[in-house]
Amino acid sequence: MNLRLHFSLSGIMRVVFLDTKTLGNIPNLHVLEKYGQVTYYETTLPWQTQTRIKDADIVITNKVVIDEAALNGAPDLKLICIAATGTNNVDKTAAAKRGIPVKNAVDYSTRSVTQGTFALLLHLLVNIPYYDQYVKIGEYAKTDIFTHFGPGFWELADKRFGIIGLGHIGRQVAKIADVFGCEVVYYSTSGQNNQQSYKRLELDEFLGTCDIISIHAPLNENTANFINYDRLSRMKKSAILINVGRGGIVNEADLAKALDEDLIAGAGIDVYSQEPILPDNPLLHVKNKARLALTPHVTWASIESRTLLMEKVAQNIDAFLQDCVQRVMG
Repeated sequence: MNLRLHFSLSGIMRVVFLDTKTLGNIPNLHVLEKYGQVTYYETTLPWQTQTRIKDADIVITNKVVIDEAALNGAPDLKLICIAATGTNNVDKTAAAKRGIPVKNAVDYSTRSVTQGTFALLLHLLVNIPYYDQYVKIGEYAKTDIFTHFGPGFWELADKRFGIIGLGHIGRQVAKIADVFGCEVVYYSTSGQNNQQSYKRLELDEFLGTCDIISIHAPLNENTANFINYDRLSRMKKSAILINVGRGGIVNEADLAKALDEDLIAGAGIDVYSQEPILPDNPLLHVKNKARLALTPHVTWASIESRTLLMEKVAQNIDAFLQDCVQRVMG
């Protein structure tokens, strides 16, 4: 092991990035080349994984699954870097048996997701597409007054802004909501999150009094299918739901039904139970499409966020190699 490690550290470390397309065109992708020989694949299908990593020292993946069979076929593998926060696409138990660290990246998309949250919210609240179209089709040029009220909209100031998931992103969203003049409250799905500077509500009050509910939680046993028809029906009819957390938190069929039945005013959704979205997803067939803003899991993906993600992958490799050198030296 030490001889093989020393050989790799001498300049011919073999690095494989399995799905570069998930990071897009970022300026620092090729930072990996300082570690040695790098092979880039835009995408990798399940049947290709084992062949592509069989000679690798370091593997980088965003969404490509690395299971026990793939690990067993890669005898030289020393490190797995996940270009994302979630680690469920890697068999960590099998990696641990081999002594292969699995390193993910955290807190790279906070500002981007926060910005995307309010982009979705303001899109729904102010209805810019409607007013934009009103001017462009010539209707504004025909009016006899200087303005046009249309469907109308309300201000965020003095509204109750409810957050589910007060991690890095949720807290940043709360800060921006504060700036807009909102009353920020939260609900803890675990029942254990009490150390916050915002008011914690029990579920009935949270659902029944919030003007906006914004989801920033992970998908787990407490949050799976959390927003369902029953809970949507307990929300204010004027409420707006935002989900930039995980798709499985909101029951998509129930949300579509709730929108069609006017149970809530609107929803902004960036994440889905299956991605990319399936053609028969009920959200694609909501009757009043103006009530629904859909984006393709993109709120995380500002240029700055993706660049920082690549930096964090490189930092994980640097830390691993430094640890290896220290162990070899001593």
